[in-house]
Amino acid sequence: MEGPHHRTSPPSGTTRRTALGLIVGAPLLTACSGIQQSLSQFSSSNPEAGPAGPQQQPQAVGTGQVKIGLILPLSASGNAGLAAQSMRNAAEMALAEFQNPNIQLLIKDDGGSPQGAAQGTQQALSEGAEIILGPLFAGSVPPTAQLTRPRGTSVIAFSTDSSVAGHGVYLLSFLPESDINRIVDYSSGIGKRSFAAMVPDNAYGNVVEAAFKQAVGRKNGRVIAFEKYGADRATPARTVAQALGQADALLLADDGDSVVATADALTAAGANLRNIQLLGTGLWDNPRVFASPVLQGGLYAAPDPSGFRGFAGRYRAKFGGEPVRTATLAYDAVALMAALARTQGAQRFAPETLTNPSGFAGIDGLFRFRSDGTNERGLAVMKVASAGSTPVAGSPKSFGA
Repeated sequence: MEGPHHRTSPPSGTTRRTALGLIVGAPLLTACSGIQQSLSQFSSSNPEAGPAGPQQQPQAVGTGQVKIGLILPLSASGNAGLAAQSMRNAAEMALAEFQNPNIQLLIKDDGGSPQGAAQGTQQALSEGAEIILGPLFAGSVPPTAQLTRPRGTSVIAFSTDSSVAGHGVYLLSFLPESDINRIVDYSSGIGKRSFAAMVPDNAYGNVVEAAFKQAVGRKNGRVIAFEKYGADRATPARTVAQALGQADALLLADDGDSVVATADALTAAGANLRNIQLLGTGLWDNPRVFASPVLQGGLYAAPDPSGFRGFAGRYRAKFGGEPVRTATLAYDAVALMAALARTQGAQRFAPETLTNPSGFAGIDGLFRFRSDGTNERGLAVMKVASAGSTPVAGSPKSFGA
C-alpha cells in the first residue's frame, strides 16, 4: 500500500497551485475518486484485528515555526495501520509540494487506542503544537479533545462519526450527510418526488436515515417506504418491492458488495429496478457496483474522481505504491494548515478562520467546516456504467449561502 520514502520533485504546476492562499476573500486551498473507503470502517471504534505492532517513534517533519500535531494509528494492526501509513505519506507529500511552508509536523503514533491518542496529543501540545490533526478513530477523539479544549486548541479529526464533532473538534472526512443531501437535491431537481430506501441496520444506516428523511422533507418530497436490514435482506426487500409502484426513486446506501446483494434481494422479491431511479452514496464508487447489470444507470454523489486520480499518480511516483482513499484527507489537512499559516497571521487556526463560509478547495473538491464541527462537501453526481462511472453533474465551484 505504500512504498519507500524516496523523494522526487513535484511538478511545478502542482506546487504553484497548492501554494495559493487567499482568493476572493476566502482561504482557498487549491490542490491538483477512486474507490471510496467504507465510511463505517474507522467510524466508531478500533479495528477488529490482532495485536498492534511496536509503537513508532515520534517524528518531526519540516522546519517551519508553526507546529502542527498529527495523530495517526501508525502501529495499529491490519488495514488501520496501512491506512495510517498512507495518510502519513500523504501528509509529508503535502509538505513537500507546498512552496516553503512555515509549518512543522509533529507526527505521533496512537497505536489505534484512546490512551495512545491522549499520550500523543499531550506530547504534541507540550512541544508547542497550535492545532491537532487526527485522530482517525472516533473513540480516540474525546481523549484528544479533553486535552485541547482547556487550551482553546482546535482539532481536525478524520473520523466519520459526527457525534464526536463540536466544541473545537472539526471533522475532515467523507460524511454520509453530504452524500445524501447532494443526491436528494439532484434527484428533486430532475423531478423525483416520491422516495423509497433500504439501508443497513447499523450506525451508518442510522446516520443515513436521519439525513435522508430531512433532505426529502426539505424538498417537499415523500418517503414511501424505508426499511433497514441485517443478515436478512429478503423480508425488508419484499416490503420495499411492494411499495415501489408508488415511488420514483430508490436509495440503496451501503458499500459495493452489500449494495449488489440488496439489489439482488429486491429483484428476487419481484422489483423491476430498471423502472425506478436508483440512488446511492460515495460508497457506490466500487467495481462491484459498476459490474452489476441491475445497478446500471444508478446515480450517486461522490467527489469528482479527477482530483484523486491526479493525487494518486503523484503519490505513486513518490512512494512507489497506491494510496488509500482516505490519504487525501491528510494531504488536504496539511496543505490547509500551510495555507492558513501563510495567510492568516495570528488568527490562522481560530474558529472563525476554520469555519469560513466560503470554504476551501482540496483534492476532493470544495469543503467547509460547520460551526458544529461537521463538514459540507461540494460533490459531483456520478452515473453507474459498466466501464466505471461518468459525471452527470459536476462539483460546485462555490458554496451557496
